[in-house]
Amino acid sequence: MQKKQKYTIQNSPFVVPTEDGKIIKEHFGKATDGNSEISIAHMVAPAGWSEPFQTPEFDEYTFIIKGKKQFIIDDEIIVLEAGQSIKVDKNTRLQYSNPFTEPCEYLAVCLPAFSIESVNREDQ
Repeated sequence: MQKKQKYTIQNSPFVVPTEDGKIIKEHFGKATDGNSEISIAHMVAPAGWSEPFQTPEFDEYTFIIKGKKQFIIDDEIIVLEAGQSIKVDKNTRLQYSNPFTEPCEYLAVCLPAFSIESVNREDQ
């Protein structure tokens, strides 16, 4: 009888196609392994990047590896730098951007997993 492996190493994350220069590599989540409970993505937001306001139906944890990332949450501007992290509760209206001159590299964890249907992005 073969012993069931109790771990998964992700060597080929799903690269999400984007049109804004942002690099999104989902290591675990709906697009990669069908997991709807959690998604973990490694991202790089280029300098000058921004996306529309959104009101996600999931909690999102962000850890900044390099650079800075701006969050607008309930009209408050928050800037995180390398080594800092934040948890944003689900159903919170916010906007993510990198108005700075250097790329921002970060990890994002969503509970439940990210999906385009549950992010609720506003029209630009």
